[in-house]
Amino acid sequence: MARIVRGALLQASWTGDKESMIQKHERYAHEAAKQGAQVMLFQELFYGPYFCQVQDPKYFAYTEHIPNGATTKRMQDLAKELGMVLIVPMYEEDEKTPGVYYNTAAVIDADGRYLGKYRKTHIPHVKGFWEKFYFRPGNLGYPVFETAVGKVGVDRHFPEGARALGLNGAEIVFIPAATSRGLSEYLWRIEQVSHAVANGYFVGTINRVGIEAEVGDDDFYGQSYFCDPRGQFVGAVGSPYDEELIIRDLNLDLVTQVRQLWQFYRDRRPDAYGDLVAP
Repeated sequence: MARIVRGALLQASWTGDKESMIQKHERYAHEAAKQGAQVMLFQELFYGPYFCQVQDPKYFAYTEHIPNGATTKRMQDLAKELGMVLIVPMYEEDEKTPGVYYNTAAVIDADGRYLGKYRKTHIPHVKGFWEKFYFRPGNLGYPVFETAVGKVGVDRHFPEGARALGLNGAEIVFIPAATSRGLSEYLWRIEQVSHAVANGYFVGTINRVGIEAEVGDDDFYGQSYFCDPRGQFVGAVGSPYDEELIIRDLNLDLVTQVRQLWQFYRDRRPDAYGDLVAP
């Protein structure tokens, strides 16, 4: 019998304030559960705008502790109520070191247990993506979490991180993002698909939609999707303009099938890769 997991992604537009943004995600999570979803990813910095278009210290107010902050606790209650695994990207303040901030995703199991967090490792700092102003590079490595739906990881962009998650056993890698029209729109359908193919796992990735005039005029282009270990989209790609809840069935048996066919792990040559990690 096939091992099918029903996954959900929400590409959402900014409401204008934190509380209504959280409530929007709660409503969509309930809708996803009604449709049988077992795991759901929220978008990057889900309860705020993507404020990295500007450099303004007022957005430090969006930080929370993880797991001992109000939103994490609220998401734990939601996951338990719905019986759904939740991957919840938030703006984290380190609990032991005030003033140290991370771009973080909390992973919550279907029974409401907090399993751990991933802190974004590679932090860009270019026009429109002034992330080093807000975030310290992550220091927790590439953890893979044993959840009710399987082995789950989180990351973005770099092939080294994508490979590390595969080596750590990930079956589904979730990639929350906030990226705007231009060059990245072309790359969007290549980058994450390449991670899936090279590592033999499913990818679920979100990009938000709309213009967040509070922080700039970038136009986020949505097009969220799931892809399988063969690099094929699972169903249609999300709308480039509209808010959308995307729900797809993922046949996790494909992970084993593809890894046994394309032996990217067996045929690795770590002894030949020294130059890749040279400073």
